[in-house]
Amino acid sequence: MLRRGLLVLGMLLDVVGAGWGQQQSHTLIYAPGKSITLSAPAEFEINIAIKGIRRVRFFAQSPDGRVFVTAMYSLADNRLGSVSILDGWNESAHAFARTIPYLRHLHNPNSIAFWTDEKTGQTWLYVGLTDKLVRYPYRAGENAPGGAPQTLLRFPDYGLNYKYGGWHLTRTIAVGKVGDQPRIFVSVGSSCNYCQEREAARASILSMDPDGGNAKVVAQGVRNAVDLHWVPELDGGVLLATNMGADHLGDKLPDDTLLRIDAGADHAVNYGWPKCYFAEGKARFDTTALPRMEDPKFNAHTDSPVRGREDSVYGKQGSVAEAGTNLAAGGGHARGADPNAALGAPAEPLKSCEGVPAAYAWFRAHSSPLGFAYFPEGDTRLKASLLVVLHGAGHPGIGSGYRVVRLVGAERRPEDFIAGFMTVEHGKAVVHGRPCGILRVGPDSFLLTDDYLGLVYSVHLRGGVERVN
Repeated sequence: MLRRGLLVLGMLLDVVGAGWGQQQSHTLIYAPGKSITLSAPAEFEINIAIKGIRRVRFFAQSPDGRVFVTAMYSLADNRLGSVSILDGWNESAHAFARTIPYLRHLHNPNSIAFWTDEKTGQTWLYVGLTDKLVRYPYRAGENAPGGAPQTLLRFPDYGLNYKYGGWHLTRTIAVGKVGDQPRIFVSVGSSCNYCQEREAARASILSMDPDGGNAKVVAQGVRNAVDLHWVPELDGGVLLATNMGADHLGDKLPDDTLLRIDAGADHAVNYGWPKCYFAEGKARFDTTALPRMEDPKFNAHTDSPVRGREDSVYGKQGSVAEAGTNLAAGGGHARGADPNAALGAPAEPLKSCEGVPAAYAWFRAHSSPLGFAYFPEGDTRLKASLLVVLHGAGHPGIGSGYRVVRLVGAERRPEDFIAGFMTVEHGKAVVHGRPCGILRVGPDSFLLTDDYLGLVYSVHLRGGVERVN
């Protein structure tokens, strides 16, 4: 009963907001006899823009205004991912008519991005796959790539047999500038929960020229940055990344975070992981001993406090406790050559957290922040707003996440914007959906993915303008 009470209290604390007034419920029917009820500020509406995209993830808008979206298909097969075009926008229905397949049979295509070479006029579509970063030449209006892909960088693609074939298999892309030079940024998650990595690319953010040249590490100790954006409207351009904390410190620690990345640093900045975690936005030293490959106890099991739970949204994971989640890439198995040896040696674990930058914003432990979008200054309802999508705890009983929040005030405190993806029924957490990616399409409107239900939502101010297609 105490645990149930704490879960309900935690969710009530999450929904307290200021300045948005009454929340209004929206019941959305996505299949015969099936619906989801979401709440948002009363001046906003929510519609289902399209459905049936399995494990739909993140968006990118092409230079000719079309909306592209990634999908990773299922947990059972991580090589059936896709990139599709959302086509046939109906402004009155706030919905798309169809999806047009653009790429198929991809290895976890979590993130895509467009960049146009100002010198040649050529536009490129960058696709982040588990094992490599590729780019395709793109021409306005095309429904399939007009040329073969170029491979710019290869990534380690092995790890623990966990969730859907490995640990942190997504790669995320952002396009920005350092000085006057365009750069492509890519985040690569850690190979474990808590370990000393053996590869420089793991738990890092990389920077490179648009053709893949001059690659280097700009951020280390970033455990799992699942979304990454260059925000030109903030301070002349900043690189922000959502990041997930480790799982071995219980239900209340560490914070999940939004990090401001120093993209132009002369040397890689270390953001703490594995030896530093965040509590109330500040770095704290983790006294937990780092596991060693030669220590048999770490090959046998983990010491995770969530061990044995049966409420995982990924289904039963009987092998997790024995898989060695606190071991570096390979989980004790044979590993291949480091495909990024040219990046140098992996970062040494920190012995102090004094030099770790504070979090730009922070969220309750295990909230799993994914997509985010910035709405610039202007005469709009969402002006100067950062909206962050909280995918939700892998073990819903923890009670964190499963909502979209707006960061408010100088301290960037999260307050609810959309809720209802999880509810508590008879003292038990019930998952209805999981928000994932977000794309601003108008001054007060955005698209939002739900990779649990395979839906894309349209969220818009009543009477507002959506610049879709």
